[in-house]
Amino acid sequence: MEAYLDNAATTRVSEKAAEIAEKVMKEDYGNPSSKHIKGFDAEQYIKNSAKIIADTLKVQPKEIIFTSGGTESNNMALSGAAFSKIRSGKKIISTSFEHASVYSPLLALKDFEFDIEFAPVDALGHVKIDELLNMIDDNTTLVSVMYVNNEVGAVQDIAAISKAVKEKKPDIIFHVDAIQAYGKYRINPKKEGIDLLSVSGHKIHAPKGSGFLYADEKVMLRPLIFGGGQQKNRRSGTENVPAIAGLGEAVREAYEDFDQKIRHIYGLKEHFLERIGEVPGTHVNAVPGLNNINEADGKLSYDVRKTAPHIVSISFDKIKAEVLLHALEERGVYVSSGSACSSNHPGLSSTLQAIGVKRELLDSTLRFSFSRYTTMEEIDYCIDMLKELVPIYSRFTRK
Repeated sequence: MEAYLDNAATTRVSEKAAEIAEKVMKEDYGNPSSKHIKGFDAEQYIKNSAKIIADTLKVQPKEIIFTSGGTESNNMALSGAAFSKIRSGKKIISTSFEHASVYSPLLALKDFEFDIEFAPVDALGHVKIDELLNMIDDNTTLVSVMYVNNEVGAVQDIAAISKAVKEKKPDIIFHVDAIQAYGKYRINPKKEGIDLLSVSGHKIHAPKGSGFLYADEKVMLRPLIFGGGQQKNRRSGTENVPAIAGLGEAVREAYEDFDQKIRHIYGLKEHFLERIGEVPGTHVNAVPGLNNINEADGKLSYDVRKTAPHIVSISFDKIKAEVLLHALEERGVYVSSGSACSSNHPGLSSTLQAIGVKRELLDSTLRFSFSRYTTMEEIDYCIDMLKELVPIYSRFTRK
């Protein structure tokens, strides 16, 4: 049997999204900037996807900028906003457990003498709002906060954070990395005070190389890419029409029967957490009311719905994560030891350190993540394999 439980890293492309992408590549392959009918047909796919996406966010299609994915969306938002507001100030605030596609461009901005500060989070991965607000001064132009943390599934109260930030300094641009949140939550940027919102297609069953940035029409962005002036000069380059068409279809599917899909994924997570207690020496990270499930004897009260539906972070006593990951892989179970996008930057997880995970568990933590295609049988198979493997590998205690 095979159990793919690494959906926070990437998801399988839905059949309908793959079909429409293939159709565009084979039949409707015109350049959307061309003036003939082939170009017009290609352009219609872009407009259709923009409308589908805009409708889910209750924004205007013209506020959707198509990108190559979440990393580009985050870079465009942060660098674009920072340089567009440079005359107003050069201070940017984010949090201590952002994804590398936020953290790295912020560090790069330091080379241009931007002042970058990171607000701390608590043990559940919630931003300490008071400390974030204390960092804001007259020089602050941009605040960036992740909606759902990609490693532990912590969810921020984005509306509350945005409201507090803008009450302190109304002209601040508020950016949200929603790469793990979009498709799992109904997000309304206008109501939640979000000026910029980053999304990646391959996290929601769309083709890799697809994504978008929502940019409120009032926000000025300095482009990262210059050239032919596509997308109203905000992101030049011939649009990836097959991927954009696939993204539109994936978004439509994600928000169709939305509540039913999310109930299914939460059901998987609840079942996983109920059974993980059968595995010795396990610690559940960032779930309110649930720290060490083995100490609870099944009586500990916890609320899984205060976390993202699709992500579970488990630390294992006395076992290195990479060892257990490959042992599971040999049994056909695919999981992650952290953010797949950060796999080329070895080291201890900044996210786990930020929420206070014990040092001896920092490199003993695996992420299990689900999608609407995941089955209960896959969850049970994974737990059965953990019950078999963990006692074996925990004998090799590291000194």
